[in-house]
Amino acid sequence: MKNRSLLQSFNYAIDGLIYVVRTQRNMKIHFAVAAFALGLALFLKLESWAFIALIFASALVMVAELINTAIEATIDLVTTTYDPIAGLAKDVAAGAVLLASINAVIVAYFVFFSKLNPYSLSLIQKVRQSPAHITVISLLLVLITVVSAKAWIGSGSFLKGGWPSGHSAIAGALFTAIAFISHSPIVATLGLALALLVFHSRADAGIHTTLEIVSGGLIGILITILIFQVFYM
Repeated sequence: MKNRSLLQSFNYAIDGLIYVVRTQRNMKIHFAVAAFALGLALFLKLESWAFIALIFASALVMVAELINTAIEATIDLVTTTYDPIAGLAKDVAAGAVLLASINAVIVAYFVFFSKLNPYSLSLIQKVRQSPAHITVISLLLVLITVVSAKAWIGSGSFLKGGWPSGHSAIAGALFTAIAFISHSPIVATLGLALALLVFHSRADAGIHTTLEIVSGGLIGILITILIFQVFYM
């Protein structure tokens, strides 16, 4: 009976894995990316440690996705109406998947970077110095700063309410990037006008206070100026 129970448990686990792969789009993407990464590692004849790192990172993402799906199914089973605590549980579970995915990307970067040929390294160096690349890095840093600030203050979400305004921060960052890249007063002025429209829309909708909007815009502008001064000028 013990052996049979153990076999049944194994079968149930396989059924659960198959269900998630069949029904969850994100899990299909995880499997496809993991297969591609491992196939590329095999083609490049990477060392054993690289395979171990890739397998562990891929498995971590899939485990997080399985747990996320289980939590969502459990909440949907016991809750028939909207509950903020249930929504928070789903958000936290999704955050675990996001964090595991970011970890997998970082692991893949370090694993494959050493195998790039000199031409690819030269290309990457040019990309790093390109305005588009620097703009993306600036936006990511602005996003991280806004999320950290909202988590520290403990009010609002990234898309709505709280200090600082996330929309204003992104608008300020984009305006600053446009000003650096275009080298044209007219284009920079148009970028500023668009940013001001975003600021006005957040105030007009009553989502943010003036302080939240101004501080968000300044965060985006100052971070982008810093990044462009260091890497672009």
